[in-house]
Amino acid sequence: MPTARINGLNLYYERAGSGPPLLFISGTGADLRNKPNQFDGPLPRRFDMVTHDQRGLGQSDKPDVAYSMAQYADDAAGLLDHLGWDTAHVIGVSFGGMVAQELALRHPQRIRRLVLACTSPGGAGGSSYPFHEIEHLKGEARARHMIPISDTRRDAAWAEAHPDQYAKLVELTAADPFAGEPGRAEGAHRQLEARARHDTWDRLPDIACRALIAAGRYDGIAPLAIQERMAARIPGARLAVFEGGHLFMIQDRAATPAMGDFLLES
Repeated sequence: MPTARINGLNLYYERAGSGPPLLFISGTGADLRNKPNQFDGPLPRRFDMVTHDQRGLGQSDKPDVAYSMAQYADDAAGLLDHLGWDTAHVIGVSFGGMVAQELALRHPQRIRRLVLACTSPGGAGGSSYPFHEIEHLKGEARARHMIPISDTRRDAAWAEAHPDQYAKLVELTAADPFAGEPGRAEGAHRQLEARARHDTWDRLPDIACRALIAAGRYDGIAPLAIQERMAARIPGARLAVFEGGHLFMIQDRAATPAMGDFLLES
């Protein structure tokens, strides 16, 4: 089990593929034991890709203390150090996109190109859906709340018209095979606390690397309007809109290849 001692914590990571180095930073509650994941997509065929369970999540340490977005960014930079990578491309998805913003601001020399997917800057630029406000919802109750927010096409009328598909989606969304693990609830709570404090809006103009903002047209967690504001605020950033909700990287088969193309442009 590959772990790296970073900033006083043991962080679990996985690495696969070949090509230019790519750091993939995952979202809220991400756990590399959940399959399929980013290693099952096209990126490892084009990149030497690494990703990690962030502090408080998965098989990484879960200290029950306050976390900061700066710490998450420094953990990512520490993983690059552990691998001996001076620089890398970075893809940050959802909460991982928030971490990637901090990484680009705190460690600008480490990033070659940056993709920020279905994420937000916080502050005056707008925040993603406040998960900390629904932390009390569990299982099917949480799934039923989140489905129409994750993809705004999946509203009550759609659920009524597609009962079998909706039931299956509830089952998949509600599943959490690791829910009872020691420290899991505490680590997830600490991540949500840090997420709620995320705010890079005033600093976005300081991001100096080439950046792609990737958005889902029907995303109610990180709405398209927020992505448009981010793209306008980061110098030279490009906006790409894909046909899907918060999970557009799965829903639109063109999305992940387009991100790879951007990273590999000369």
